[in-house]
Amino acid sequence: MIPIYLCDDDSALRRRLETALERKILIEDYDMRIVCSAADGVSLLNAARQEPGKRGIYFLDVELKDGSWDGFRLGREIRCLDPHATLIYVTGFGDLAYRTFQYHLEAFDYIVKDPEGLEESVARCLEAVRDRLLEERRDPAQIYTLQTGETLQHIPISDILFFETAPIAHHILLHTRESRTSGKVSAPGGAGSGRVIDFLGNLNEIQSQLGEGFLRVHRAYLVALDKIEEVDLRHGRLRVGGYECLLSRRGKPELLKRLQL
Repeated sequence: MIPIYLCDDDSALRRRLETALERKILIEDYDMRIVCSAADGVSLLNAARQEPGKRGIYFLDVELKDGSWDGFRLGREIRCLDPHATLIYVTGFGDLAYRTFQYHLEAFDYIVKDPEGLEESVARCLEAVRDRLLEERRDPAQIYTLQTGETLQHIPISDILFFETAPIAHHILLHTRESRTSGKVSAPGGAGSGRVIDFLGNLNEIQSQLGEGFLRVHRAYLVALDKIEEVDLRHGRLRVGGYECLLSRRGKPELLKRLQL
């Protein structure tokens, strides 16, 4: 069970946060529970000390009226108790990212105190936290990690359809489930709503990293074998996740062997 902590000196807003969180937890059957709802930082810290070793989720008011505390100082104290804590700031201001950067707090999200959108924001935030925690628990062998700019992206291997060489030298396009292709041969109509990720890479290296589940069917294509839906040997094409990839003459024997055709 993941503990959730609230700290806001506005009792009415705090009750609204509690209600929104409890409703989302109940509807989605999350393994979470509110263990502390406090009006001051000291009470929250005392409660957190009762759960040693447990990674918590903390919803913190930025503008605490206690002269010795604000949400950022409280966040820093929480980091000492719970280094992997998920910090979410609740604020009347829209942009506080620079303040959390100053304190090295790595806040997960910010929720603006908007009376009309508060419940929806809380529910969406809690869902994103749950997804992040599940992603972190995945077996690393089931994740493909790539870098785009300064950002690392972790893609579930089960979502990957194929890789293809991009028009720009040394760039690779990674196509995920239901993605819209952005080059080469695509499915009729180009339907799809997933992603195409452009990154620096090499198909030979990627194939070596991913192993037996992927096959180089063409100099420009590396496909997930379990996503192949149709093989057109005559025209040298494959249908993968609803999209067409090229199949070279050299790639045919190994493909037939691997698919046991």
